Order: sequence, then C-alpha cells, then structure tokens
Amino acid sequence: MTESVTPRDGLVSRQTRGGRSALTFAAAALLLMLSLPWWADSGTTRSVVEFSCYLALASMWNLLAGYGGMVSIGQQAFLGVAAYAMFALANHFGIDPFAAAALCLLAPALLAVPTYALLRRLEGPYFAIGTWVVAEVCRLAISNTEWLGSSSGMTLRAMQKYSLEERQLGVLWLAVLMLVLTVGGSYWLLRSRHGLALTAMRDNAVSAMSQGVDVERLRFLVFLGAAVGTGLVGAVYYLSALRLSPNAGFDANWIAIVIFMVMVGGIGTLEGPLIGAVLYFAADRLFSSYGAGYMIMLGLLTLVVALYARSGIWGATGGRWAWHWFPTRWWLRSREGE
Repeated sequence: MTESVTPRDGLVSRQTRGGRSALTFAAAALLLMLSLPWWADSGTTRSVVEFSCYLALASMWNLLAGYGGMVSIGQQAFLGVAAYAMFALANHFGIDPFAAAALCLLAPALLAVPTYALLRRLEGPYFAIGTWVVAEVCRLAISNTEWLGSSSGMTLRAMQKYSLEERQLGVLWLAVLMLVLTVGGSYWLLRSRHGLALTAMRDNAVSAMSQGVDVERLRFLVFLGAAVGTGLVGAVYYLSALRLSPNAGFDANWIAIVIFMVMVGGIGTLEGPLIGAVLYFAADRLFSSYGAGYMIMLGLLTLVVALYARSGIWGATGGRWAWHWFPTRWWLRSREGE
C-alpha cells in the first residue's frame, strides 16, 4: 500500500501555482485556436498553424537531444518522408488527405527503425552526421523518383474537393491535435516513471544504467517517438502549404531553425522550446526582410547562448527564480502557500 508523506512544515506536491496557471493558459489557447475559423482571417490562421508546427518540432527535438542525449541534424528526413507519404496516399491511392495525414505516420516510424539500428553505436558528432546523411539519402532518392514528382515536387490535388474554409478548419484542428500529442505528450511522459528515467539518463547515462534504467531501449523509444512526432509536423505543415518538393521537405533550414529555438529557449526543459518558438516566430515576422543579415544575427545569438548561457533563456530566468510552468518533479511547499 502506498502512503502519501506530509511533512510537519509543508506538503509534497507535484503541481505549482505557476504550473496551474500555465495549464489554464494552454487550455485557453487551444480553445482559442479551435475558434479561429469563425472570427480570424485566413492569414492569421496560417500563421497560427505555422507557429504550432515550429513549437511541436522544437518539442520533439528537445525530447530527442535534451533528454535522450541524441543530437540529430537530420530530423528533416522524417518530416519530408511523412509529407511525401501523405501526398502519395492522397494523390495516387485516393485516400482522404486528412486520413492520409494520420496514415503517413507509418512512414517515419518505418524509417526510424533501420536508422536507429544503423546509428545506435555512434555518439556525439558521429551520430549527428549520420542522421544528416540519412536525410540527404532520402532527399536524393525522392528527387530521382518520377512517381513522386522527382525534383519538381508534387501538389496536393486531392484537397481540391474541399473549400478554403473547410481546408483551414481541418488543418487547424489537426494542428491542435498535433500540439496535444507532441507538447502535451512530452509533458505527460516526463511526469511518468519513464520521465524520471529520462531525466536520469539526461544527467548521466552511465549512472542511470547502474540504477537499472534500460538506456538502450529508452533511447530507441525516444528516437522512434521523436521521428513520428516530427513526421506529424511535416504532415500538418504541408497539408496547409499544398505543395511539396524534395528541397523544401528535406531542407536543412528545418534543423537550423529547431536548434535555434531549443538552444536559445533552453534545452532539456519543457518551457525552453516554447520560449524559443515564440522568439523565432516573432523575429521571422519582424526581421526576415533583412535576408542574410537576419540569419547571421540568429546564428550569432545561438553561439552566444551556447558559450555563455548554456541553459538558455529559461535557465537564466525561470530556473534561477524557481518558476515552474510545466513542473515534472515533486516540490515541498508550505501549508500557507507555495
């Protein structure tokens, strides 16, 4: 029988005041997203979907690198493969595009299994380069496959049966589901017993293994989950864009963007990807017209954070002042307050 422990001077709790506020805000934000088609214009809706994709992508890469210890610079392989699978199912097999967005997740899962088997013995930069090679192989293979449009790409013709309003509504609701599965799923995972093992593995894999954590199995599951989550991002993004090419789906800029968001926001935290996604999205809207100079500034900011603030913006603010938007550990609070 499990007993709860109540210290004399306080209570043991997993939730915090900040955590309750963050969950309330997140629920309100999702409900607001669901209502967008009835009051917002199409440009606003597309921007919200795009931001949702950035946030989900950052959360998946953070789970992979920040907790699993696997730094990948080839996650665009899973994004592009899922998007191409969705286009092929819809255009060539007559499957409804929204149903194809779910079925196409089998493609990144099937790609992740042999990829991990091939790269699992590699560490550090060797693992990272290996993932990039896999992404390039996928890009070159699809670029030379006429059935998939070769280098010119494909258009999602199957979406023509839907009106603009119906497309926006379906994509938006799918984006909400994507956020629940990726961001919400990460939060649920890290609050479970597997999350404790992941945190231990993040801090010291050897020590975690000595305490009975099956590090190899856990890493594989994280790699597989991150691949499927990244594939879902590709499905939602290109379901909205309606056009896909190898150079777009397997663009290395995807990983550059996600590394910026996670590194600057705070790797190995749930709050960091959210902060990084907001920062990147705002900077992209305000300064993207500056072209190369804008990208150089983002790169320099990432470098400065890596050198002088490795825990990112969240580590320098929320971590220092004990803010906890998405608490995953147990905390001791006083009876009067937190």
